[in-house]
Amino acid sequence: MTVFPAAHSFAMSTQNPEVLFVLNPVSGDIDKSELEHTIAGICAEHGRHARFFHTTGEQDVTQLERTLQEGNYQAVFAAGGDGTANLVAQVARQVAVPMGIIPLGSGNGLSKDLGITQDVVQALELVWSHRERAIDTLSVSGHFSVHLADLGFNALVVERFSHGDTRGPGAYVRIAMQEFLSYEPAVYRIETDQETFEGPAFMVTIANGNTFGSNVIINPEGKLDDGWFEICLIEPFPGTAALGILYQLYTENFDSSAYTRRLRCQRASISVPGQQQVLVQVDGEPLTVASPVTVEISSRSLQVLGPDSEQVDY
Repeated sequence: MTVFPAAHSFAMSTQNPEVLFVLNPVSGDIDKSELEHTIAGICAEHGRHARFFHTTGEQDVTQLERTLQEGNYQAVFAAGGDGTANLVAQVARQVAVPMGIIPLGSGNGLSKDLGITQDVVQALELVWSHRERAIDTLSVSGHFSVHLADLGFNALVVERFSHGDTRGPGAYVRIAMQEFLSYEPAVYRIETDQETFEGPAFMVTIANGNTFGSNVIINPEGKLDDGWFEICLIEPFPGTAALGILYQLYTENFDSSAYTRRLRCQRASISVPGQQQVLVQVDGEPLTVASPVTVEISSRSLQVLGPDSEQVDY
C-alpha cells in the first residue's frame, strides 16, 4: 500500500496558471473534434488556461520539449493512450514538469495503475485536485519506458495492431486470437543482477507497472516507485491451460500458475540465442532492437499527478 503525500495544488500564487495538453489525434477510437473545446471550458471554470500540443509523429519529443521550456506550465497532460503517455513522460522528466494523464487510448494501462478514472471529464479533475508523487522509469535498450515492455507473443500482437486500420480493444483481441493459433515460443536467456533464466517462453514482460490496457494483471505485486522492476515470464503451455491462465491474469493470480514466474531486479539483459535483432513493444509501441535487450531502472525520476484521495493502492 502506497499512501500519497499531502494534497498538492498548482501554485495558486501564479495568476491564471497554464496547463499544456498533449493530444494524439489517432489514439483510441474517440472523436476528438470537440475535445479541445471541452477541456478548455472545464479548465476555465477552475481558473486554468488550457494550451494544446498536437503530436504529428515527426520530431514530437524535440518540439514538445521546446514548447515546455518556452512556456510557464504548471503541468503537462498526456491526452491519449500509453504511447502518448510515454512521449509526455520522457519530456516531462527532462524539463522537470509534473505529468498527468487524460486516458483516451485503446488501453490506457499506466493511467489505470495510477488509479486515474477512465472517464475523461472526471479525469480532468486532476488539473485542480490531485496529489503528486515520484515514480520509477526504465531504459529498454536506450528507449524510455514508464510502464510495460515485452518480447514474445504480446509484442507480436502489438506490432500487428499498430499496422491495422481498426483501433480499440476489439481489434486487439481479434488479432491476438488469430496469432495465437500459429505462434511458436522462442528460447530466451535472461541475466539479471539477481539471477539467470534460460528456456522457452510464450511472453517476457518487463514490468514497471501492473496492468496492461486490456486489464490483464501481469505483475500484481509490482510497485511503480520501489526502485525495482520485474520480468514476468509465461512459459509454453498446452492449449487446455489457456483459459485457466487467462483467468489468473484477470484476477491478480499471476503467481499461482505452474507456467508463470517473476524475476525481480534493477538491471537485466535479455537475448534470443541465434537472433541478432528482436521485436519488443515499449509502452504500446513496437520496436526492433539489437539482441541482447538491456534494461535499467531510474528510481523515482518522474513526477506524476494522481487522484486526491487519502489512500491509493499502487
